[in-house]
Amino acid sequence: MTRRMKCVVAYDGTQFSGYQVQPGKRTVQGEFEGVLKRMHKGNDVRIAASGRTDAGVHAYGQVIHFDTPLSLSPEQWKKALNAQLPDDIAVRSVDETDSTFHARFSAKAKEYRYNVWTAAERDVFRRHYCAWYPYPLHVEAMNEAVGLFKGTHDFTSFCSAKTVIEDRVRTIYQAEIEADGPMLQFRFVGNGFLYNMVRIIVGTVLEIGQGKRPPADIEALLAAKDRRLAGPTAPAEGLYLWRVYYDHENFPL
Repeated sequence: MTRRMKCVVAYDGTQFSGYQVQPGKRTVQGEFEGVLKRMHKGNDVRIAASGRTDAGVHAYGQVIHFDTPLSLSPEQWKKALNAQLPDDIAVRSVDETDSTFHARFSAKAKEYRYNVWTAAERDVFRRHYCAWYPYPLHVEAMNEAVGLFKGTHDFTSFCSAKTVIEDRVRTIYQAEIEADGPMLQFRFVGNGFLYNMVRIIVGTVLEIGQGKRPPADIEALLAAKDRRLAGPTAPAEGLYLWRVYYDHENFPL
């Protein structure tokens, strides 16, 4: 009998070439599937994730699923996986789920967070976990700008030029910035995100914080559908896949 297991996984993306398997490179998927292969006596077990993350990007609440004939309990799965995974991957929870569940296609919304360290001096202990941006910032103007992303828009201006998906309309339910001393945390909840979308939004909003653009530029950029007009792509190390939502319980609408 085959069972489908759902795992919530955290990882430090610093030493990974991203989530997805790539020949000759260290990836989250590669490490996880390597452990599963050992547990299944050399048989390949594929995992499916809620989405990919790029090199250097972290996850606190990535969700994956896999099918297995093994009869371990969820708690036994969690212990066995964490005992064999490398130190920069941790399984936070394991549940047995219905065979119709899919980590990617069953998702209703995702939450991403982005951390920016704004102190004048670099913090060597934070350098892999937030972007360093040591410039005076008008946080009120930035919050005004971020609020303009809420709702349903075409995000062509805010995705990588390499994006192959033609439908670039997404809905953002929540968009905000919280300040804790020199640390700024951007928070976005939406029904989907395009390649580099959060990082380009952050890079653009930081320009607004510096006074290089007015907050109202966001509406014009959304209407323009031209990546060349938006700001730079913020560094990977500040980005976290924070949570994936699968039902409307606690759904952030």
